[in-house]
Amino acid sequence: MPRMLDVSDAVRAEIGDEEADRLLAGDNAPGSYDCTSCRTPGDSAQERTSTVLFVGDETAVLAFAHATCLPSQVVQVTEEQLRGAVRSINADAGAPGGAPAQTVPQQTAPQHAAPEQAVLGVTSGLVLIAGELHPALVVEPTAPIVRPGTNGPGDEFLQLLVEQGYQPAPALDAVPPVLHGWSVLLAVGQLHAVLQPSTDGGRPVAWWQAHQPLQVTDGWRAAANKHQQVLLYAAPVGAIGRQPREDLLRDALDRAAAQGRLVAATLPLAGT
Repeated sequence: MPRMLDVSDAVRAEIGDEEADRLLAGDNAPGSYDCTSCRTPGDSAQERTSTVLFVGDETAVLAFAHATCLPSQVVQVTEEQLRGAVRSINADAGAPGGAPAQTVPQQTAPQHAAPEQAVLGVTSGLVLIAGELHPALVVEPTAPIVRPGTNGPGDEFLQLLVEQGYQPAPALDAVPPVLHGWSVLLAVGQLHAVLQPSTDGGRPVAWWQAHQPLQVTDGWRAAANKHQQVLLYAAPVGAIGRQPREDLLRDALDRAAAQGRLVAATLPLAGT
């Protein structure tokens, strides 16, 4: 039975026309599935469904999402992250309506590895702006960050981000501007990476990448799915610190903003 599948040009280019046509005809597509974004059941025979291709170093895995949750897209992850995602998806497949992950042939292999990265601490939390909760990531290095190719002294972390398009945040009273080309990667409900544009115009590469996927709360994931974007706040080392509660995190953010030690951007949600 034909399925109500969306197969983007990027996904088709990776899996090939023959595989894409089989999916659209219903040969390889599940009827029911658990949405890889909101984790609730979907039915590709009854509602528009997006094909989401997770591409690792050697393999690729096709997952499915409600079209209202995610567009059809290719998401680049590491091979280790891909194996973890497959285990999680296949564990969920035992639940009613669950469908196992499908490993599909690739037409091309990923060409871009993540560049060398600074040591960045990342904390997730909900931020209240104008009476509405927004999902946020707070990034703070563990040491001063100097400009690549220099040895310091000094800390140019915020200036480097401003040069990338981030904006100074004197207060947390408005949602910061969207920074196109950057995105936040969630896969199977876990935080995997913050992606930035590649220098040669290819697939985005990781600016920050979790050594192990980070769990986020149900409330954070629900807010991310609602807004389809995540607020990212960045501060230099020592400006925020480790805060055990969201109210204390907000207080630290407000102090850093008042001191001129905070930059921010709104990043689109990528993956799940």
